[in-house]
Amino acid sequence: MMANSQRDIIDFTALEKELRMVVEIEQKYCRQNDAKLRAVSQKVKSYQEFRDLVLACHMKPLHKNDKEGGPHKQPWNPLVAPDNKHHMTSD
Repeated sequence: MMANSQRDIIDFTALEKELRMVVEIEQKYCRQNDAKLRAVSQKVKSYQEFRDLVLACHMKPLHKNDKEGGPHKQPWNPLVAPDNKHHMTSD
């Protein structure tokens, strides 16, 4: 049976966008819930420490290769290109 009206047409792009958004929301919920459970099991000393752990749950731990002196993938100041030689001079 063919679609008889505009109502029967499915916008797959919008549907995919909505699905991705819902999956992202669910993943965030699971990360935060896991962080809350870990914080409770660690018996944090204050609500502020608990809150900080939950707010930082999206962060990933550093690896052995992520150390000072190694190649930097993210510049400290992304607004200034590394080849710019802006030095403060006294004239």
